[in-house]
Amino acid sequence: MKLRVNACLGGLLVGSVALMALLSVFWTPADPLRLNLKLRLQPPGGQFLLGSDEFGRDVLSRLMAGAGTSLLVAALSVLLALALGVLIGLVAGYLRGWVDRVLMVFADALLAFPGILLALGVMVIVGADKWSIVLALGLAYTPTAARIVRGTVLSLREKEFIEASRVIGNSDLRTIFVHLLPNCVAPIVVLATSMFGWVILAESALSFLGLGIPPPAPTWGNMLSSGRPYMESSAWLGIAPGACIAASLLGINLLGDALRDWLDPRMEQS
Repeated sequence: MKLRVNACLGGLLVGSVALMALLSVFWTPADPLRLNLKLRLQPPGGQFLLGSDEFGRDVLSRLMAGAGTSLLVAALSVLLALALGVLIGLVAGYLRGWVDRVLMVFADALLAFPGILLALGVMVIVGADKWSIVLALGLAYTPTAARIVRGTVLSLREKEFIEASRVIGNSDLRTIFVHLLPNCVAPIVVLATSMFGWVILAESALSFLGLGIPPPAPTWGNMLSSGRPYMESSAWLGIAPGACIAASLLGINLLGDALRDWLDPRMEQS
């Protein structure tokens, strides 16, 4: 019952955000970049369903465009982190020895820094744009993926089916990618959903600090930042992007819980 509720509610929230992002590619109520200083700071209602910002831009249109940006950056960052982390974890867990020690020392050194701090350091070096954020966040969360995959591989590498693969003469490469990798899918899927939420929050934090995608391109983080001086007189400027971030994180976490319970029924019973 809990699994179905989490899956339905999480799917509804994430689906709504994804639909908003997809719709923004083809249509928005107004041009999210069009300035109209005569209509600045208009309250919600009438011409502007969610109000207008300090430059007279439609908040709803900017939210829709920002959803597309946030989801794209999050998806690409998670794919990069998983691609690197899964490869490192598979090789380190299967080969063990000095290879494992070298890779894990490097991963532990990166894990010593909070993800957002590591991303800030990378962005100082490569600059602030969409692709720099993807690179920074992807590298920041790679060690987490590597650690989780390595732990899974260590629990599987001595199983009978892995030993049988070695006995019949399969190469290490075939054993890793044909026999080990498919059995790591469950923890990778659960990790991916959690990581997606982390990346959305991190990207919003970077944009809020002025280190994300540069204005005037809309993101939820820079909308929060630009609306901060007007919180007392025009609260909708902060409430709207904040609600979108909160709804996205809640939906992703609920979906992650549902996936974890579905892939491991013992978790639901506990």
